[in-house]
Amino acid sequence: MSIGDNYHKIEEDIPDYVAIVLAAKTRTPQEIEEAIEAGATNIGANYVQEAEKIHNALGEKAKKVLWHMIGHLQKNKVNKALPIFDVIQTVDSLRLAEAISKRAGKVCPVYIEINSGREPQKSGVMPEDVEELIRQISHLENVKIEGLMTMGPRFGNPEDARPFFKETKKLFDYIKGLDLPNVKMEMLSMGMSNAYKVAIEEGSTMIRPGSIVFGERPQ
Repeated sequence: MSIGDNYHKIEEDIPDYVAIVLAAKTRTPQEIEEAIEAGATNIGANYVQEAEKIHNALGEKAKKVLWHMIGHLQKNKVNKALPIFDVIQTVDSLRLAEAISKRAGKVCPVYIEINSGREPQKSGVMPEDVEELIRQISHLENVKIEGLMTMGPRFGNPEDARPFFKETKKLFDYIKGLDLPNVKMEMLSMGMSNAYKVAIEEGSTMIRPGSIVFGERPQ
């Protein structure tokens, strides 16, 4: 099946309210273009440099979609990231949020990345520290918190990821209920190729499939 066919299959498979952000790590501009031609409206990139290359190669076609930063964003890459990305999904510290707010020149939508598996090697804020961080960031002028994002631990069996999605949804609902200024809990971004169905069952409104659409990444 083609990239377009794979994309349409997922589209048909999921509820209308769930957005698809295609994880484009290691993909070629030609592959991204094929996805855009099939109707993809959101592209996710893990690295600023990689996104910049694809953006430049696509030219005007890059403007047809929204670009999401879904990898860890280093503070020193913020200047380069802001002209490319429409949404930063991986804010996990006040320092990063401050750097975005200071350099954005306009309001930048962000999601707070949750380290739902409490894995020391992964980025993201620990679930117990989320409220405090969001309260701090909510005062920044050019940052608007629009949701939460989590990777969750990787498992062969998607069912094993369920508790981590469940906990993130609980946090999402809790933060939403606080009704904080400059915080609008609209998107819950969780679930990749192997576990997006479980993530949707647990409340995800945005999934980030990659290999299920593009095929396995080249080794």
